[in-house]
Amino acid sequence: MWSRRRDRAEDTVRADAAQAASALTQHLQDGGGLVPVQVSGFALAAGELAFADVQCSAARFYGTDVGYPTSIGYFEHHPTFGRRWVSNRRLDARRRQEAEDAALPQWRDHTAARVVLTSAGVRLLPRGAREWMPFDHALLTGVTAEPGTVVLSYSTCAPLLLSGPSAPWLGIAIKPCSAAINGS
Repeated sequence: MWSRRRDRAEDTVRADAAQAASALTQHLQDGGGLVPVQVSGFALAAGELAFADVQCSAARFYGTDVGYPTSIGYFEHHPTFGRRWVSNRRLDARRRQEAEDAALPQWRDHTAARVVLTSAGVRLLPRGAREWMPFDHALLTGVTAEPGTVVLSYSTCAPLLLSGPSAPWLGIAIKPCSAAINGS
């Protein structure tokens, strides 16, 4: 019973988010612009304007170095050969493959975050962090919006995934901000 209520609430939030994104798209197509908002707990640079202060889930897409595990085995006490190390090659191979799979590029560092959209870029404050992570519009190479998510690609760092009810609106709002910076 509780899950049906939660599902209905999530469906309502998704519908509201889609409606807000559609309304923003129509507003921008009609020649409107983004309206600056007040942001507390974040220092804007001179001439920088904030357009959104929302909560999202965030993740980064990257691979890591492979950390190979040590060999697994056991010491055997053989009556003829004495004590000797016996390796477990099958388990070693499986653990090496798991380490290689874990190092492949994938969405990592999933966390809730506060996201501030400014005229200069997206500013991200992951839960538990003390410092803001800057993602400047000047370095933005692509915006991919999907239902409930937006992926921001940058020329100098790993892509950023933002998801949640605010993501569709952010996907629309980021485009005019980055176009103003990049001159497109």
